Amino acid sequence: MRSMLWDIFCRVIDNHGDLGVCWRLARDLAARGERARLWIDDATALGWMAPERPGGIDVCVWPMGDVDVQPGDVVIEAFGCDLPPAFVARMAARQPVPRWINLEYLSAEDYVERSHGLASPQFSGPGAGLTKHFFYPGFTPRTGGLLREPGLLERIAAFDGPAWLAAHGWAPQPGERVVSLFAYANQALPPLLNALADQPTLLLACPGPLQAQIADRPGLRTVALPYLAQDDYDRLLWACDLNFVRGEDSFVRAQWAGKPFVWQIYPQDDNAHYAKLEAFMARADLPDAWRAVWRGWNGLGALPARPEGLTDATAHAPAWRAQLATQPDLLSQLLWFLGAFR
Repeated sequence: MRSMLWDIFCRVIDNHGDLGVCWRLARDLAARGERARLWIDDATALGWMAPERPGGIDVCVWPMGDVDVQPGDVVIEAFGCDLPPAFVARMAARQPVPRWINLEYLSAEDYVERSHGLASPQFSGPGAGLTKHFFYPGFTPRTGGLLREPGLLERIAAFDGPAWLAAHGWAPQPGERVVSLFAYANQALPPLLNALADQPTLLLACPGPLQAQIADRPGLRTVALPYLAQDDYDRLLWACDLNFVRGEDSFVRAQWAGKPFVWQIYPQDDNAHYAKLEAFMARADLPDAWRAVWRGWNGLGALPARPEGLTDATAHAPAWRAQLATQPDLLSQLLWFLGAFR
């Protein structure tokens, strides 16, 4: 079967999550012999996120007006970003018309299974006559699964974390556990640092609003990391004993790492993120004591004075990863889904 051209449209929110997901999708497409155009309104973060760019991917400026290009075979509207009307009009004029996919945000809530794959015929506007389909990532067989490039778990199994840390000058001292921190602004940082200092810990802090607020103290040694390319950020997760992650992209990669982690969900003004947080903890059947740590880090209660439940979380993480790995990955499912509508 011939390769297809994919147009992926992404609007940047915080330079990390949405763009990170879309870049991983584009990379996975290119690795499987597909071609991709990533239309982005701010590509600045790709300078550090993707310093090496594989063939088969073109990064394009989000069109403010019409652009003299024929839309690809598949058009991905990432996270409901609303495609440029002139581009939609070109989609409607193309024969055959492109497959139009709205790639939704990841959630463990029940509505995802009900909504995955639903069609949305367009009866008016520049796309009249087209049909958009909703594709939901998720954690169950009735969803679109998670991005997972071929061979990922084998690469993790063969990875030498201590050697990688040492090569970067981030080796722990004898007896130190290694913790990564990638987070939004968070009032729970002081109690977290106190809890981590309960035993010798090396804290590797990624760039962000909390990085300037950490400092060495008895029991806690800190390193301010530079921006890391996606592959190196993945290796950081694989190398650490515990990972604090945020948003969507690092959330998924932490699950593939198979290490205990704490997720800081993207906050929403109406507090709808709390229901999403609880839905995932229930779906993954997180140990009860570990849920208290998650709730404390997300402002749903006091953060425990010590990271209670870490032992249970350490056993839970690889078991949860193994359960997720029984599902086909997101791109494989998306290719199958599109095949049903060719």
